[in-house]
Amino acid sequence: MNVKKIFMGIIMSVLMAGILAACGGANENGNGGEAKKLVMLTSADYPPYEFIDTEKGNEIVGFDVDIARYITEELGYELDIVDMDFTTLITAMNSEKGDFILAGMTPTPDRMENADFSDVYFTAKHLIVSEKASGIESIEDLAGKTVGVQTGSIQEGEAEKIKETVDITIETRNRVPELVQEILAGRFDAAIIEDTVAAGHFKNNPDLVGFAIEETGEAAGSAIAFPKDSELTDEFNRVLNEMKENGELDKLILKWFGGEE
Repeated sequence: MNVKKIFMGIIMSVLMAGILAACGGANENGNGGEAKKLVMLTSADYPPYEFIDTEKGNEIVGFDVDIARYITEELGYELDIVDMDFTTLITAMNSEKGDFILAGMTPTPDRMENADFSDVYFTAKHLIVSEKASGIESIEDLAGKTVGVQTGSIQEGEAEKIKETVDITIETRNRVPELVQEILAGRFDAAIIEDTVAAGHFKNNPDLVGFAIEETGEAAGSAIAFPKDSELTDEFNRVLNEMKENGELDKLILKWFGGEE
């Protein structure tokens, strides 16, 4: 009887050890601690920065996503991505719904009051986008027209600058594809869209054209946003600058903006 009890005790010990190992394994890293995970907030309507690839099961992909994956992997973090409207990103981050924002976001003075930013990793230009038949070829041609911009974007600020000298009506929408649809539907005469983002819409809509807004000294540079005083800012900035030096960032720029697959 005693031998049987000892034997059964050994079996139970082995089973319990297996159960405990199975429960703890999914949340532990190679050092035996819990796996580190970061949540990236973005607005996945901004190709090629971030967009939903329906051919990959609605996976969020893009330039910013590749940057985030590279940096988090280098720092030893797992990455989750959460999609939401652009205007809600900083508020959501400061409500602890995410650890950082990668969404083609420019570090404007207003945003810097509520978030810290990395160095700028890419700079683009603003385009006035309209239909070919509109006859809009200059800022002056916008007089009396309705111009669309993404809510809370730096392009909204550009529209306000134009309004100081040209009589325009400014309309906002939450996502860039909505701006394009409003132009095609005839409800907007034009929209202000970043050139790299507009390129994809030109490809899909041959009736659209655009011209660049003359530089005002405030380039539309994109940076990574973090909560105020986050330790991640310096960590991400270090890897981001390594990417600039070792050519990894140039590879991603070529992949997403240079026509490569």
